[in-house]
Amino acid sequence: MKKDSLSSWVKSGSPWIWMNAGAVSIAVIMTLGLLAVIAVRGLAHFWPADVMVAEYQVPGAEPRVLAGEVVQAEEVPRARLAASGLPVNVEGGEFMTRELLKVGNREVYGADFSWVVGEWLSNSRKPADMVVLERREWGNFYGELLNVKEAGQLVAEDDAAWAELQRRLERVEQLHGQIAQVEKVEIGRINHGLERLRLKTRKLELDGRLDAAAQAELDVERAEWDAEYRVLEQELIALQQQFNRDSITVRTVDGREQQISLGKVVRAYRPNAMSTLDKLGFYAGKLWEFVSDEPREANTEGGIFPAIFGTVLMTLIMAVIVTPFGVIAAVYLREYAKQGLLTRIIRIAVNNLAGVPSIVYGVFGLGFFVYVLGGSLDRLFYPEAAPAPVFGTPGLMWASLTLAILTLPVVIVATEEGLARIPRMIREGSLALGATKSETLWKVVLPMASPAMMTGLILAVARAAGEVAPLMLVGVVKLAPNLPLNGNYPYLHLDQKIMHLGFHIYDVGFQSPNVEAARPLVYATAFLLVLVIAVLNLSAVVIRNHLREKYKALDH
Repeated sequence: MKKDSLSSWVKSGSPWIWMNAGAVSIAVIMTLGLLAVIAVRGLAHFWPADVMVAEYQVPGAEPRVLAGEVVQAEEVPRARLAASGLPVNVEGGEFMTRELLKVGNREVYGADFSWVVGEWLSNSRKPADMVVLERREWGNFYGELLNVKEAGQLVAEDDAAWAELQRRLERVEQLHGQIAQVEKVEIGRINHGLERLRLKTRKLELDGRLDAAAQAELDVERAEWDAEYRVLEQELIALQQQFNRDSITVRTVDGREQQISLGKVVRAYRPNAMSTLDKLGFYAGKLWEFVSDEPREANTEGGIFPAIFGTVLMTLIMAVIVTPFGVIAAVYLREYAKQGLLTRIIRIAVNNLAGVPSIVYGVFGLGFFVYVLGGSLDRLFYPEAAPAPVFGTPGLMWASLTLAILTLPVVIVATEEGLARIPRMIREGSLALGATKSETLWKVVLPMASPAMMTGLILAVARAAGEVAPLMLVGVVKLAPNLPLNGNYPYLHLDQKIMHLGFHIYDVGFQSPNVEAARPLVYATAFLLVLVIAVLNLSAVVIRNHLREKYKALDH
């Protein structure tokens, strides 16, 4: 009886349903677990950790005082520590504790991080007056604030120095914003105008139209730009003097004093004296800085906004390019092409293209788009820029086109599948009512197939946003000083190089000179890349679901 029941249960298909459900559940749990690990390791970096001060006594050496944040602690076999050259007594316990401290003060100690043996630390404490200075260069500085000076003159010291420091840092931050506005916007606009003027002069010269009257007109325009630049130059000099006016004196835990200009300091805080609410506010500010600011310190500090902007803009341009070409190709293959041997060969070729390694597309983009197509555009339309290339060099447009070619097979296959699912009677009914074939296609068939088109676009965006290898060849760089979208004509600069989140992860993780400082940013950037892809995909999913509901009645 039991055997018959088991046999009927197996024949009912229930075991396969449970197996599929279990497989999906395991996949979801593993995905969420991976995201959780990335999020914890990346986002925890922005929390203001307490600074520990302790005495460190290496056997046989002079004791010294250390200060820093405990980044990592692990159990290590004594034999391993002894093999590394440390004076470890191998007769003790099997394991010892090894801790990684972020000690900062790179100009004093030569490195931001230091491994120490936990058993050799003593008198550990967390003084409330320990100050952390986050700097624009050279990483963090840990020490005690002694005084604040203005133009070399003492302004405040001891207990009054902290409040004075915070007030002056607010002033410095405002000046930094004004300097950035002058350098990047105002002077950038003038440089852009002077470059266009230079190209205009060269074009007139090549065309043989650079006579005395044209030269005089160009000289007048150049003089106007130069006069405007001199005014901004004087303004910038004054701002720089005010920016570097104030300074502070700080002392490390081992008694060394340093003079630091406030122009080099981003923020100052005392983590040991901060409440949980204060730390939450600080944490929110650091997260906002991460997504809205520019990188600094070899991409290991600051934010990644240019990389976010470049990733989203490139993906959107790719979507605008690949969607019409993919839909047109799918419509031709399904609706117009004769279903014979040639059509089957084309479909096989499209399916095979989806499996080509992405780096091959990068090589194709570099060879065809950049050198052939871009070089031809330069010779035809920008001869005055020679020998400097305009479009004959990697840039945003070629990166977007390369990704469009890479994702084109996905859009074609998904759209063609959507067209194939539309019942023939709907086409025949439209034709029977007097509509032409083109009217049937544009007003009936394509709207009903639009959810499938959006599915193809979703898959294309998901793949394109995470690609790195081809982009390294066709327009993505480690650091792009300016965004490709700004106030200078033609506003969207398709010839400009961009930053990308995927390449940023590669650069920070494998090319950074400061590995320990870069590691948490790799996790944080990876988590943000997943979020960006998820937002782009969810936007497309919402549109697809709306279209599906809109045309659901026609399916029945």
